[in-house]
Amino acid sequence: MTTRLLTALLSGALALGLTSATAVTSTAAPSLTTALAAVKPAEPRDIAHRSWTSTADFAAGLHLGTAASQGALTFARASGTTSYVDPFGNGTAKTYDQAVWTSPTVRPGFGLTELIASWNADTPPGTWIEVAVSGRTDLGATSKWYVLGRWGAGDDTAKGDIHRTSVPSQGDTNGYVAVDTFVAASGRSLTDWRLRVTLNRLAGTRAVPVVRSVGAMASRLPDAKTVPVSGPGGAWGQTLNVPTYSQETHIGHYPEWDNGGEAWCSATSTAMVLDYFGAGPTAAETAWVDPADADPQVDHAARMVFDYAYDGAGNWPFNTAYAGTRGLDSFVTRLRSLTEAEAFIRAGIPLVASLSFKSSELDGAGYGTNGHLMVIVGFAPNGDVIVNDPASHLIQSNDQVRFTYNRAQFENAWIPHSGGLVYVIHPTTTPLPTPPPQANW
Repeated sequence: MTTRLLTALLSGALALGLTSATAVTSTAAPSLTTALAAVKPAEPRDIAHRSWTSTADFAAGLHLGTAASQGALTFARASGTTSYVDPFGNGTAKTYDQAVWTSPTVRPGFGLTELIASWNADTPPGTWIEVAVSGRTDLGATSKWYVLGRWGAGDDTAKGDIHRTSVPSQGDTNGYVAVDTFVAASGRSLTDWRLRVTLNRLAGTRAVPVVRSVGAMASRLPDAKTVPVSGPGGAWGQTLNVPTYSQETHIGHYPEWDNGGEAWCSATSTAMVLDYFGAGPTAAETAWVDPADADPQVDHAARMVFDYAYDGAGNWPFNTAYAGTRGLDSFVTRLRSLTEAEAFIRAGIPLVASLSFKSSELDGAGYGTNGHLMVIVGFAPNGDVIVNDPASHLIQSNDQVRFTYNRAQFENAWIPHSGGLVYVIHPTTTPLPTPPPQANW
């Protein structure tokens, strides 16, 4: 056993929160047996992602007015109607024709305690989709359907678009929905799950909403306050040239969407990745933005991802759904470590990561946050994380966005807090890396 490996084991013990007194049994040089005993066996981080992305995939589900065609799920005929009063509209009910697809049942192989769905869809004016989840509980009961989002790409309510929204107050003895995440009730879990996708179009029209992909990430994560620093994943010394945008330059812009740039970390991060792939909005699309704004694509992203019930631009699947409207494939998942994140950097795919930390826990950030998103763009030669942090130093300049954070500190601000959540956004021509055996992408 090399000294380097022994040192890594001891470093892992310290990262788990063990003191030097508990990591070794005496002040003498520790034996390998002592070092191994000090490192607690890692609890499994169960994460499984399943998606439907092809004609064959969609054909496998239950269709009520939908059809699987040309690699997508489409509205073929109305199977029913609904009267919908937009809770953020003028109080007038509109009637929509509906078609419904229910996915095959997915058994992840563990009792899931959280699930996040995501989708890529085309919703012409007057159309929108609803995504819901149901599953069998550990007690053998079938849960109700929990709505995970009502979403449309547009926001022209005069043409029948809705205000995209999460749905609060759905809790029962089996679980509840926290904005965009199904969370099992305390002591409960789901042993399987299925999605229901409802395609809606304004009654009397012939518009055709299309779902190109839909899926969900199920997870059961340990209640660990810290994680050991991960090993190399082959991307040390590699950085992707993702453009840098500061959310702070947008403070006060369009306060109707989450009070302007101070809260636009998610939208700003999504805008950076879109522009990296050349998929940002055109000048015509952003013509509504004040021409004095140097980065109108950020304002546009905030408007297009805004969740009216949550009253914020940080709804995770709404951000990836917006990226999907730009011709990209995108979804939400969780990673187990920065080692897995490196596989995406090697593939040329930056990641939008969700973190939270105190100001003392991430050296150089200059702030603390209960929830923040930034873009992983690469890794320093020593394995530290290179990011585009839209709030870095809270300085109002795009030049201050690129930053390098300590690998162990970043990992502990990311994995224990959001479960390693990321937005994966990429062109179809840029393939994803090979997933691990328990596939989380």
